[in-house]
Amino acid sequence: LLATVGSTAPFVGLLGTVWGIYHALVGIAAAGQITIDKVSGPVGEALIMTAAGLAVAIPAVLAYNIFGRNISRIEADLEGFAFDLRELLVTTDEAGHPFSDGPPLGKSAPLSSERGSAPPEAQAVTGVGAA
Repeated sequence: LLATVGSTAPFVGLLGTVWGIYHALVGIAAAGQITIDKVSGPVGEALIMTAAGLAVAIPAVLAYNIFGRNISRIEADLEGFAFDLRELLVTTDEAGHPFSDGPPLGKSAPLSSERGSAPPEAQAVTGVGAA
């Protein structure tokens, strides 16, 4: 929304400028001669519309850029956190103890549905989890 406002507001100001210049030219044509009072009023209105368009566009573009930068920083922080969390989960066994030399080949952290059950070696010894 901010990007849309920031990009379209100058065009609204430009439309006001064109409209004001048009009225100035119509006033000149109706009077038959160029006088400052026929030109200054409509041109002043045109400049006010241009200033209003810029007054809306500049803060909108600044806010858009600030929010975009903050979102990029948060995204990078979350990506780093996700990487660290994955490394923690992949390099620990079911009990949360770190593997001595990393996980065994082909083994990663258990799925959440597998957590809480005894490892296959313990199941064979204790009979836990045996069907």
